[in-house]
Amino acid sequence: MAMAVALLLLVVGTILFHFLSPWWFTPIASNWKMMDDTVNITFVVTGIVFVAVNLFMASAVFLYRHREGQKAQYSPENKKLEWWLTILTSVGVAAMLTPGLFVWAKFVTVPKEASVVEAVGQQWTWSYRFPGRDGVLGTTDAKLITPGNPFGIDPKDPKGADDILVSSQELHLPINKPVKVLLRSKDVNHQFAVAQFRVKMDMVPGMVTYFWLTPTRTGRYDVLCEQLCGLAHFAMRGRVVVDEEKAFQTWLATKPTYAETAARVAGNAEAGRANYAVCSACHGPQAQGNQALNAPKLNSQAGWYLARQLRNFKQGIRGADDRDTYAKQMIPMAATLADDTAINNVIAYIGSLPDERTPATLAGDPERGKSLYTTCAACHGNAGQGVWSTNAPRLAHMSDWYLARQLRNFQQGIRGTHPQDFSGAQMVLMAKILPDERAIDDLLAYVHTLDARAAGPDPLPSRAALERAELPRRGM
Repeated sequence: MAMAVALLLLVVGTILFHFLSPWWFTPIASNWKMMDDTVNITFVVTGIVFVAVNLFMASAVFLYRHREGQKAQYSPENKKLEWWLTILTSVGVAAMLTPGLFVWAKFVTVPKEASVVEAVGQQWTWSYRFPGRDGVLGTTDAKLITPGNPFGIDPKDPKGADDILVSSQELHLPINKPVKVLLRSKDVNHQFAVAQFRVKMDMVPGMVTYFWLTPTRTGRYDVLCEQLCGLAHFAMRGRVVVDEEKAFQTWLATKPTYAETAARVAGNAEAGRANYAVCSACHGPQAQGNQALNAPKLNSQAGWYLARQLRNFKQGIRGADDRDTYAKQMIPMAATLADDTAINNVIAYIGSLPDERTPATLAGDPERGKSLYTTCAACHGNAGQGVWSTNAPRLAHMSDWYLARQLRNFQQGIRGTHPQDFSGAQMVLMAKILPDERAIDDLLAYVHTLDARAAGPDPLPSRAALERAELPRRGM
């Protein structure tokens, strides 16, 4: 009897939870309401089966419970019941699968008027590419990927010259216009998913997959990787912003073409010497850093990282929190660099300065820190040399007191909470693996033992990784 009552309560509780639960679909923001309808049909069919089976079990437990003087009856087969069960099961399966076939047929049939955008996934970030005025994306090849050509665009293909590149993890789309999203991966399997759009698709190295949608609501929506792609999979997040057409075109006009990025002149170290004069007052004549002035070491740090941070200071992405006093001080200093040319020049000069290991200021246990660094190495490299493809700066030879402060800032939400600081947001999540001050000290004590010079310059992806991710040369 108790089992029968338990089964009845399970059925009632499940039905109530289904209809009263606060956890349901996020509001839809695309044309794919058919996805919701298909899921709802599945809920109905499986729900009816769940209720019927459990009510049958409850009734069987009650009717055929043990009673004195009553013997069990044996019925070897019942053809009529078997036919009914076969027919009902077939109808239920067909009811679940048939709508999905219609949805899939529409999902793979892209409207002729759809525009095109390419989404590129890599550990652990997103980037995007739009065709230029010719409406065609240029060919790409994984072997061509470099810090200066992160999309691997073939410079010999004239169709790629006007491709519009979006290095940010934020993609904008116009409302009420169909768009075909081409998907490729540089390294491992990823999956591009936006819950509000009801679309997701695997990104497989060596292949170009796709989906299409029509955004129907303006707003900002999270992009998630829903394929386990490595240690920082959970932190691989981006954003899609759906705009009115005019706002979308304004945003798109701010993005450079491949030809513009390829034509950028490398920084001039001699010209950067004059720009660095302001910086040297705090960071030192050799960019060696000065703890008394809260100025970290700059020499030997990757140029791409310094450039990004200077731009973040200029745009208010770094120093957005009032508690970040020292970053606030950097905002007006970064403003003395008028444009990208000035930034590139000063970075070229910093890159010409000698790399010397900074003295240790923290008393941690490097042996304990070694195990903690295993997680960090996935992005920053085994020698702490920094890896441009994972957006991870150099740690070895850097000021340990400064690294400690930044880890605390990430943990406390002082840094990495600005909506445009996607890399900082990843570090907010990763810094939480360090439970206390001792862990920070131990980790950085181990980092201080690393020799980044042994690893050579900021490395490109390995040859094996490129071969695994090699994409056929193609035009789209």
